[in-house]
Amino acid sequence: MKTRSTAASLLVSLRPDQWHKNLIVFAALIFAVKLLDPAALARATAAFLIFCAMSSVVYLINDVADREQDRLHPVKQMRPIASGELAPGTALTFAAVLGAAALGAAFWLRPAFGAAAAAYLALFVVYTSSLKHVVVLDVMAIALGFVLRAVAGGLVIDVHISNWLLVCTMLGALFLGLAKRRHELTLLADGARGHRKILEEYDTYLLDQMIGVVAAATMVAYIIYCASPETHAYFGTEWMVLTTPFPIYGLFRYLYLVHRKAGGGNPSDLLLSDRPLLACVLLWGLTSVLIIYRGSVS
Repeated sequence: MKTRSTAASLLVSLRPDQWHKNLIVFAALIFAVKLLDPAALARATAAFLIFCAMSSVVYLINDVADREQDRLHPVKQMRPIASGELAPGTALTFAAVLGAAALGAAFWLRPAFGAAAAAYLALFVVYTSSLKHVVVLDVMAIALGFVLRAVAGGLVIDVHISNWLLVCTMLGALFLGLAKRRHELTLLADGARGHRKILEEYDTYLLDQMIGVVAAATMVAYIIYCASPETHAYFGTEWMVLTTPFPIYGLFRYLYLVHRKAGGGNPSDLLLSDRPLLACVLLWGLTSVLIIYRGSVS
C-alpha cells in the first residue's frame, strides 16, 4: 500500500543520505593546497553538488533496473521503486531531466569537468546494463566511479591530478566494494543468488582473499606516498608520514567489523555508526590538513 507521496518517494530514491560519498571531489582541492582559495573552493563546491545530482540519477536508474531483485532483499525491498510507491516511468523521467540539468551545469562550469561527469554517468549506465553481471568487473566499475569523482575534482579547479590520488582512491573503493559483496553473501545466505545473480560467482573465501590483497595494497600505496621524496618536495615537509597510523587502524577496524560484527553492507552507515572508525577518519583528515596547510595561515 502506498504510504508516501510521489515527491517524498522521489526524494528518498535520490538517496541524499549517500551524497557524502561525493566528498571525494574535494580531495584534489585539499591536496593541491587550494582549500583556502575562495574561487577554487566555490568551483569544487559546485562540482560536489553536481555529482550529488549525478549520483542520484544513477540510483534512480539502478533502482528501476533492480526492482525485481530488490524485492527479495530484507532491506532494499523497502525502497520506493521496489515497494511500488514510485512508478518506474516517473523515476526514469525525473532521472532524465535531472541528468540533463546536471550535465549542462557541468559543461558550463568547465568543459573538461563536464566530460568527466559524462564519463561517470556513461560508466554507470553500462554498469547497470551489463558490467554488474561480470565477476570482478562489477566491483572495479564501482571503484572507477570514485576515481572519476576524484579526477573531476581536479579538473574543475584546473590542477595536476596526482597518480597517488588515483591509485589510493581506486584501492580504497575496491576494498569497500569487495567488503560489501561479502556482506551480501553472508546476510542473504542461500537467497543471495536470487537477489543478485553475480553473487553466484563469489564465495566468502574468494572475497576474503581479494579483500586481503587490496587492503595490503592500499596500506602500502599510502605509506609509499607519504614517505616519497616527491610528496616531501610538494608539501615542503616530511610530516605526512605521521598520518599513516590512521588508515592502517581504519582498515583493520573495518576488517574487524566485517568479520566479527557482520558489517560492511553499507560503508556509509558503518562509518557513521561506529565511533572508533568515524574518529579515525576525522583525525586523519584533521591531521592531514594541519600538516599540509601549516604554513598557509599566519
